[in-house]
Amino acid sequence: MSTKCVKRLVFLIVLLLMTACTPMPTARPVDGALSENPTQAEPSPIPQDAEDSVIVAPTMTPEPPKAASVNGQPIYLEDYERQLSQIEAALEAQLLAQGIDPNSPEGQETMAEMIARQSEWSLNMMIEQVLTEQAATEAGVTISDEEVNAYLQDMIEENNGEEAFQAKLAALGQTKEEAWEETRRQLLGMKMIQHVLDSIPTTAEHVHARHIYVDTREEAERILTQLQASADFAALARAHSQDTSTREHGGDLGFFPRGILVVPEVENAAFALQPGQFSGVIESPNGYHIVQVIERDPAREIGPENMRFLRDQAIQRWIEDLWKQAEIQHFIETG
Repeated sequence: MSTKCVKRLVFLIVLLLMTACTPMPTARPVDGALSENPTQAEPSPIPQDAEDSVIVAPTMTPEPPKAASVNGQPIYLEDYERQLSQIEAALEAQLLAQGIDPNSPEGQETMAEMIARQSEWSLNMMIEQVLTEQAATEAGVTISDEEVNAYLQDMIEENNGEEAFQAKLAALGQTKEEAWEETRRQLLGMKMIQHVLDSIPTTAEHVHARHIYVDTREEAERILTQLQASADFAALARAHSQDTSTREHGGDLGFFPRGILVVPEVENAAFALQPGQFSGVIESPNGYHIVQVIERDPAREIGPENMRFLRDQAIQRWIEDLWKQAEIQHFIETG
């Protein structure tokens, strides 16, 4: 089995963004619903010997054990354990592709360590998948059967045809039906991520600013006094700033939109200033800063590097919000 094929199959089984084996509940007709025909048959008379009859209570099927619950939707223990076994099979395939015998002492030790780490990760991924499906339902985002079939067909072709693909799934402990459903969830997660990314604008207000960063408030106050006496900001930055990435350029941070700087105190100060103005001493967890704004642009195109950062931040915030807003119960210990 090629390393590429193994990685694709592992990805199919263990993805997140986006991404478990918990079936979504299906609607059922309400038992005892009235007939649409307004003409109702008369109820049968109660037999006189009803007192002697034996009434058998309906058998209630107990709910299977649960691993977790997400906003009231269960993740069953059986599904969690099946996913763990599939991950174990995928990890064995990875080791074989790397030339390591899973049954050797080295392979057994590696497998034990990886499975121990994967148990908590696996349940978290199942929870996140349910959260994603619930969010997709709320947002009206769906995946068609045709999209799933097309993606799965590409997988089959990459794995040298239907027979070879089925054999590899069997080796990983997964049926084609399970692979189809996992693919649907995988694609739904990817579409939800794109749904989040589509909300990020391509242009935004930017400021062009520079800053001076020092370790103590006393030094920052001395520099501020010199600035107030008309000293050159860039020259003071080159002489005193501890930010080695900007010091040689006079503290120049370039143009940036909101949400980019790693020190939000500096960013907030920059967006509060007009061109030519400089701030007072700003304290942050890193030290002390003075900020000056050179230019402002109300609608500047976001550059590729900044856009990548904003996209990553948007996805992270979206996932964190899903977890924060959810009611999650754990019924097993992992790790």
